Amino acid sequence: MRTVPNPMLAYIWYLLLHSHVTYLVDSLWDWAMSLLKDWECMTTLLLGNADHQGAALSDAQESALIEIILATVREAAEGHPPVGRGGIRKILFAKEKKIQVEDCTKITEHFIVVLPRLLAKYSGDAEKVANLLRIPQYFNLDLYGTGHLEKHLDALLREVKAIVIKHSDADILEACSRIYYILCNEELVIHSKVTLARAELVDELVEKLNQLLSIFWDKGEGLCAKEEGIRQICSLLRRITAFYNAHDLTSWNLYDKMSELLIFEVEHNPLPAQVLLLTLQCAYFALLWRLDSAAKNSSSKENQFVLWTHLRHYCHISTRYLSHSDKDLREKAFLILCDLLMIVSHQDPSNDGSTKLLEYLPGTLLQSKMLLFIQDHVFTEEEEEIKEQVEEEETKNDHHKLDALHVKRCLLAAYCKLIVYNVVEMTAAAEIYKHYVKAYNDFGDIIKETWSRTRHNDKIQSAKTLILCLQQLFQKHAASQDDGSSITLSSATFNNIKELARRFSLTFGWDQVKSRELVAMIHKEGIKFAFQGAAAIGEKCLPSNLNFLIILSEFSNKLLKPDKRLV
Repeated sequence: MRTVPNPMLAYIWYLLLHSHVTYLVDSLWDWAMSLLKDWECMTTLLLGNADHQGAALSDAQESALIEIILATVREAAEGHPPVGRGGIRKILFAKEKKIQVEDCTKITEHFIVVLPRLLAKYSGDAEKVANLLRIPQYFNLDLYGTGHLEKHLDALLREVKAIVIKHSDADILEACSRIYYILCNEELVIHSKVTLARAELVDELVEKLNQLLSIFWDKGEGLCAKEEGIRQICSLLRRITAFYNAHDLTSWNLYDKMSELLIFEVEHNPLPAQVLLLTLQCAYFALLWRLDSAAKNSSSKENQFVLWTHLRHYCHISTRYLSHSDKDLREKAFLILCDLLMIVSHQDPSNDGSTKLLEYLPGTLLQSKMLLFIQDHVFTEEEEEIKEQVEEEETKNDHHKLDALHVKRCLLAAYCKLIVYNVVEMTAAAEIYKHYVKAYNDFGDIIKETWSRTRHNDKIQSAKTLILCLQQLFQKHAASQDDGSSITLSSATFNNIKELARRFSLTFGWDQVKSRELVAMIHKEGIKFAFQGAAAIGEKCLPSNLNFLIILSEFSNKLLKPDKRLV
């Protein structure tokens, strides 16, 4: 029986005071490598076989030790610091590469045996299990094919399956799905055994879902289940969705079941939001796998048409959910819609199996709904959110704001990606650019990257979008004047438009020759707008948009002298 050294226990106590174990392990890696690589000692501690004054580890110590194990395994297997420490991955020389391979073999041989026992012991602790399940991704999986280690594969698969059945946490299910994914590699000797185990697990999950739906689903009334029934359905949908994300489950024909639920909600009675969210996600993964199959393999025109119909129908349903009362559902629907449109619009046109899919692009109505969603849910603060923030404690309030901001940034980035890749019209970016100054701290980097990418794609159209943005803001400000009088040049709104024009001009840089064509075009469009309708009113009064020239002057320092005479 192995004795646990005092430095190990002292190290665990020290790590309890540190919230970034991965970075602390990296900082100690060079001078405490032998201690950090003593995985046998660490797992002995966890399994309760240590003989150190008869003292057992506390729950906090066990959590810290599992984090240490994961961090040290990652460091040894990858051979480079974690993200945030060191700018460039170091190049491993022959000696270092040899050490890395030896460590990876040592990790695999040890944890292939020990990991199933650890998972069995901590199967009820979500945090510990989530960290332990990440260890197999650093294995040398070829060692599973050796005779003396293959027997431990059954134990691992048995424990992972038990965890899937027991837990419904998204992180744990994703980790379990990833283990099956890496073990199902067709190049591995164990491929067939793991594939069979995965099929048995999915069969069991789908069968349970079908049983619940047969009990609680009524074609006339919908989902007739109380809170416990809904919880069970959501739990199964969460498990199936986690596996559908990484594995092709098309043979189980889950799309038809998911589509039936979504159609019923749209056409008849509302269903619980948590059920709809998971159903929408599951149906999305089903379509992605079908798209992937269509892109790789030639299929009949009939199959192409069925897939194309499902795609259009799914986009229509997702669009309906953009106005749903549940915040999480409408945000998920928007993100899925953005991703799906991006994927479909960039299918390979040379592939005969996906030619039909290329015909589906967002129409004017769908584009306007998506833009309206961004305006309402990204740049507009909802009154309900503000009230909730006032009622919360200060610390919780800050956490809520950061989470809400992260979601909004994801929504905006997904939509801007559609603009950059010409899935939606570039003129839609004008509505985004209007918020650049006001929302600079939260979204400035995303907006700036958008017009940088669009300018790279089409310089002229990008410049026209900038001037269109300024024109729309000017017209809105002019229309807001109560008495219909001329625009107040000293107003805050007018100065904000000028500031936005100044920011736009800075993006052209100092090379006037490089941006000559764009700047000249902006002046031509701006002058044309400023004197719009001048011929109709004659010399009696000034054109209504004449003050737009003041805004346009922010670009004048970028204009070359020969062009000043031309424009």
